[in-house]
Amino acid sequence: MDPAKIRGLVKTGQVFDLGMDYYVGMPHHPVHPPFAFSLIKMHGDMIYEKGVSSSNCLFTTGGHTGTHMDALGHFSHQGRVHGVGDIEPWQDHHGLRKAGIDQAAPVVTRGVLLDIAGLEGVECLGHDYRIGVQALQGAAQRQGVAVEAGDAVLLRTGWIKYFDQPRLYIAHEEGCPGLVEEGARWLVARGAAHVGSDTVALEKTPTANYPVHIILLVENGIHILEALNLEELAAARTYEFLFMVSPLKIRGGTASPVRPLAVA
Repeated sequence: MDPAKIRGLVKTGQVFDLGMDYYVGMPHHPVHPPFAFSLIKMHGDMIYEKGVSSSNCLFTTGGHTGTHMDALGHFSHQGRVHGVGDIEPWQDHHGLRKAGIDQAAPVVTRGVLLDIAGLEGVECLGHDYRIGVQALQGAAQRQGVAVEAGDAVLLRTGWIKYFDQPRLYIAHEEGCPGLVEEGARWLVARGAAHVGSDTVALEKTPTANYPVHIILLVENGIHILEALNLEELAAARTYEFLFMVSPLKIRGGTASPVRPLAVA
């Protein structure tokens, strides 16, 4: 990104942390592994000279658990992945040799928050809310912002309020509010490079075949971010900012935990 544009986005230097905590019992999608943690070495287990000791931890997690970024190879359609074509020759149990998260570049770009819950005048959207063109345009107009080519567009539903209540947050049977196909195509047409939200799946759930993931990841090579904390941004009415996020270089991974930052 042009350094001059970066400087233009940062006006006060206020930093917003958009990541959620990782902890045992946190919500995770039913098809993805949970987060597990143990403090395997405690202070005093081994003592160095002059009373020095250290503690160490072990944790495991699914790539799509908590705040994370999807690799382009996370989804395929008819066996084809964006920028690769037929994925079969490029995958095995060691990972994706093409379109893995290790091949996703760090992101430093203009970020735009579209506060859909704010547009509707509610703390949190209902589980059946569908984010389409009307909602996206309405939020942009209300906030006085426009989606531009290269942007990271973040959609607030308010659903993150349920994060500490895993069954409510995942809402596997009832479903979550989210982006629908026409809304995804509207973002594509405006050149969005990354799209994220505060829900577990970005798109409206339940869904039989994840059409929004196909439109964004497979058809257009647009990375998806999920389980973002957008509450402080919305409370500050900060709708335009410098957005930064970098996935871990997990070789062949389908996603990576991330801790995105917005600087306004």
